[in-house]
Amino acid sequence: MPDVRLASPQGKWILLTTVLGSSMALLDSTVVNVALPRIGRDLDADLAALQWTVNAYLLTLAGLILLGGSLGDHYGRRKVFVVGVVWFAVASLLCGIAPNAGVLVAARALQGVGGALLTPGSLALIQASFHPADRGRAVGLWSGFGGMGAAVGPFLGGWLVDGPGWRWVFLLNVPLAVVCVPVALRHVPESDGRPVRPSATGSATESVTGGAAGRPHGRFDVLGAFLGALALALVTYALIEARSGPVGVVTGAAVAGLVAGVAFVAVERRHPDPMLPLDIFASRQFTAVNLVTLCVYAAFGGFFFLSAVQLQVVAGWSALGAGTALLPTTVLMLLLSARSGELAEHIGPRIPLTVGPLLCAAGMLLMLRVGPGASYAADVLPAVLVLGFGMVALVAPLTATVLASVDVARAGVASGVNNAAARAAGLVAVAALPLLTGMSSEAYRSATAFDEAFQRAMVLCAGVLVVGAVVAFTTVRRPAPDCRRPECRTHGSVLAPPLEGERTKGRLS
Repeated sequence: MPDVRLASPQGKWILLTTVLGSSMALLDSTVVNVALPRIGRDLDADLAALQWTVNAYLLTLAGLILLGGSLGDHYGRRKVFVVGVVWFAVASLLCGIAPNAGVLVAARALQGVGGALLTPGSLALIQASFHPADRGRAVGLWSGFGGMGAAVGPFLGGWLVDGPGWRWVFLLNVPLAVVCVPVALRHVPESDGRPVRPSATGSATESVTGGAAGRPHGRFDVLGAFLGALALALVTYALIEARSGPVGVVTGAAVAGLVAGVAFVAVERRHPDPMLPLDIFASRQFTAVNLVTLCVYAAFGGFFFLSAVQLQVVAGWSALGAGTALLPTTVLMLLLSARSGELAEHIGPRIPLTVGPLLCAAGMLLMLRVGPGASYAADVLPAVLVLGFGMVALVAPLTATVLASVDVARAGVASGVNNAAARAAGLVAVAALPLLTGMSSEAYRSATAFDEAFQRAMVLCAGVLVVGAVVAFTTVRRPAPDCRRPECRTHGSVLAPPLEGERTKGRLS
């Protein structure tokens, strides 16, 4: 049983290193969008290259995050976490010195691999190290400090882009890793993820992405991870290159992506220890909530990809101004997400999961007012405030409903699937929106062309959110009173729901 107390020096070191590790990935997910216009100008890159700058990272992260958690369970959570931090830092260095867009995209893909190792690992270390009496508070501090990192990201990214340059958006990760790795090696105990036998009360533990508790680790589902990532990559390629790529190549990539997706499902169905256990979708509630997740995070991914560019290219703001403009969404989530979760426990998740997407849709429609010479107070702030309140309303109930929709022993894998689904939705949105809105490969260089496409994109994103609201209203029901509830009650990431992992007590009252 883990026995580190939060108030002890070792407990504080563990919290520090896990916060630093998770903050590296959170910072990158929020700051890169702000840097895109400057990256495009400096590297003479077209819009497709900027899409790949975002999507190469999301592709490997979404495709491998489930496998990353399983690797930590098998080889040691501290070991895999440290490997992930070092990997992420080296890839960040490559991003920072990239001489052209091709190298930058390849380095971003490598960054995603590191993120897939360290993101589940940081939470797993918290849960494996601390005494049960301190775990809830430790997870709360971890998620809160991580959310603060996400909040600082756009502001810091804008300052770096306007000051030292966009390359420092990536190079900043190197000193964070230099601090994080030695602290982890010296102060964080190793845990090998061996399953814990169920107790007399029937409680069990489970990895953040691994199999059911009490089941020994089988063979790694490497083929499943490869096919899943390949399917996402081919479909993403087809969507991004459809505007200007050879028709035969684009069509072939789309067909091959669908074939890879079918093969992925077949492999997961037959694998003895699948990365994505398909039988988890036997729960109609779980399937429905993941459909809502796909809708809302597709819209969020498209919004945060395009809005930072809109504010710089069309409204004429600096990178710092654009990054700071979007800050209220994250601040509202940090301040109110825990209270939103408590409210949903009293009234049930159906109303929050319906009202939240509708508020977000209204916020995106308010962004239609943002054009040349836009005022922050009159045009941007009302939109981001409405969007922020919508995100507050839906994110915490979404996570709680995911956990409540499956057996308590499978809550960890359910959270991992939901997190990966959100990232995959953002990936597809970034690839598809420019195509669906008629955005040319050079649109971000023209204020008029980008503004026209942005207006159409916001309407599309709002429509997808309305679909999510309808799905929630017609399918989501109140969970059982003794279901599992989230530990991560404070959340600041705008691109994915919080991860939930193993717990030493199976049920919470």
